[in-house]
Amino acid sequence: MSPHKSGLGRGLEALIPLAEEEAAVTQGVIEVPLASITPNPHQPRMQIRDQDLVELATSIEEHGIIQPLVVTRAPNGYQLIAGERRWRAARLAGLSTVPVIVKDTAPSEMLELALVENLQRADLNPLEEAMAYRQLTDEFGLTQAQVARRVGKSRMAISNTLRLLKAARPVQEALLAGRISEGHARALLGLERAEAQEAMLKTVLRQELNVRQTEELVRRLLGRRKERQPARASSPEMRALEAHFREALGTKVSLTRSGKKGRLVIYFYSEEELDALYERIVGSE
Repeated sequence: MSPHKSGLGRGLEALIPLAEEEAAVTQGVIEVPLASITPNPHQPRMQIRDQDLVELATSIEEHGIIQPLVVTRAPNGYQLIAGERRWRAARLAGLSTVPVIVKDTAPSEMLELALVENLQRADLNPLEEAMAYRQLTDEFGLTQAQVARRVGKSRMAISNTLRLLKAARPVQEALLAGRISEGHARALLGLERAEAQEAMLKTVLRQELNVRQTEELVRRLLGRRKERQPARASSPEMRALEAHFREALGTKVSLTRSGKKGRLVIYFYSEEELDALYERIVGSE
């Protein structure tokens, strides 16, 4: 198992205890009519490729559904919690019944379970992640720290992902469609005006710029010149110290030195990141 999946697994176990899940697999799996299941209204995935569904449907036709869907009881049957792709592919494969595990959950737990499952499978686009995080904070009243614990990520990671929702609509659409990466979107967020972001996006797509090239272009547009760096982190010890600061604080750090004096600059990109840095350095009161 990759480190990425292992970290997220801790978040999933907090929502579905491992012993309970194993017991459900052996004792709590039942077959229910596919038509009795309705989709999860809090499903974080916005797009599922048709080709992926076709491939999964073919596998289901040959091997059946190996991993049961997770559902909760609804007035007219069941509502899906986790397993959106399997549910859609089962319909495509023409199944009449599917194996499920029935759980009693609150609406926020339905989103959490669907979100964590998709994160474990690396199925979510960064923008889909951001929208799910915002739903957990806005609709269900969770703090960013609570969301981070639920999904097994750092608060800084949650905050950085949420920043994507501040991007101009064309940038968000390009990110959702996979035409640009999360790194491109973050770079474009350096431009405050939506019109500027959209114009830069067209340049990025037309010239097929990578993330570093996009960052440099944004800096030039803003009239920012790279800091002169002859004395900055000039020795291996200084570079290592700067790297330790960066790792400890979880953000960009600039360390310069002249003789016995110097300057340490800590960067932040949102109020949430500033709050997180305050907690790391000063501690909660």
